[in-house]
Amino acid sequence: MGELKSKVEGNVNEAIGKAKQQSNDPETRADGKGQEVKGKAQQAKGEVQGALGDDI
Repeated sequence: MGELKSKVEGNVNEAIGKAKQQSNDPETRADGKGQEVKGKAQQAKGEVQGALGDDI
């Protein structure tokens, strides 16, 4: 179950981050880039959990 949760959270963070990067405010764009990177990391975590099982 942890695999799916990490992947969904990652997709959500990545989508929100991409949306924030469309802002005219440089601070919001920078925050969006960070959130997109966080989402990609969460997706990678989900991939690892899927490969190794949820016991990690």
